[in-house]
Amino acid sequence: ANVDPSSRVSLEQLAPIADMHVRNYTGLITGAGTALPNIVVTNHSTWVHHTLESYKPLFTQLATALSNPSVDAPQPGTELDTETDQMATMMSSLNKMMAPAMMGMSIGSMIGQLSLRAFGQYDLPIPREPKNQMLLVASNVEQFANDWSIAVDDMRMWVLIHELTSHAVLSVDHVRDSINQQISRYIAGFRPNPNALMERLTTMDLGTTDPMAMMQKFLTDPTIILGAVRSPEQERQAPVLDAMIASIIGYIDHSVDTISALVLGGGAQIAEAVRRRRVESAPHDSFVEQLLGLRLTRQQVERGHGFAAGVTERAGHDGLSQMFNKAGNLPTPNELDAPGLWLARIELQDK
Repeated sequence: ANVDPSSRVSLEQLAPIADMHVRNYTGLITGAGTALPNIVVTNHSTWVHHTLESYKPLFTQLATALSNPSVDAPQPGTELDTETDQMATMMSSLNKMMAPAMMGMSIGSMIGQLSLRAFGQYDLPIPREPKNQMLLVASNVEQFANDWSIAVDDMRMWVLIHELTSHAVLSVDHVRDSINQQISRYIAGFRPNPNALMERLTTMDLGTTDPMAMMQKFLTDPTIILGAVRSPEQERQAPVLDAMIASIIGYIDHSVDTISALVLGGGAQIAEAVRRRRVESAPHDSFVEQLLGLRLTRQQVERGHGFAAGVTERAGHDGLSQMFNKAGNLPTPNELDAPGLWLARIELQDK
């Protein structure tokens, strides 16, 4: 359905107020100069279109990575019995032929599912293009407010504060570059096994005889349809990406809590409801984690919150904001769990 004009007007009227408070508190820029970013209030299908376009470079990198055979996969000439060898060859060829179409179906399924719950464009903390645009899904915001008995205008304001804060953080050049580089590196680290399809089909337990449920299982498990196997390189890189994403979530949540308390006279109920939903496990969340290396688990979110709390207790919000002063200021995995170490390093760099 098209966006209700009254919903669009309400969000557009509240946006300048939210933007002013986000800029004042964070010291970051949300748009060009003093201007707001271009706020696009959209429905599900338009959100999907914009999201597919924005994530297209990542999906292209993924397709390239998954087209390279794994060094661990059986190579031609490997000693196997004839029957097994013939079956492996057939399944390998079938998998290679089907992989592009299956990847497209899987990504479409993932983005479609995300559109049903996304408030804006930063439910996943990934930088977006174009930089001056910010999407909002009005119907999802209103449905969530109704489900949790929250005043709709309060929910709209909270979402605007969250999305504008996220937009400001993920528009910082070195933050944007660092996240994009880490995700690209993670994607490039895949070592797909062309025989994974046969292996998974013979060992998997679908837990159902429902054809649609079986297809959903297929479309949300990259190890089945793509042979996407996490490599040792990705295992070594994961803590760095985890620390980066957790610290950014920690900063955003800390800022949103403070700003919403000032603007709404509260906001804790909304924050708790949203964060509870964020860490709920869903098939498309698992797909995102496995393909892009993002882990938005409760443990990761709590690590980010602990880091933000530890820094602000020692150095206030200004101390925490040093994350965005220059490249290299985001915490390392060790510093994420020891905020004092991060502050000590930043202070030494500034001397």
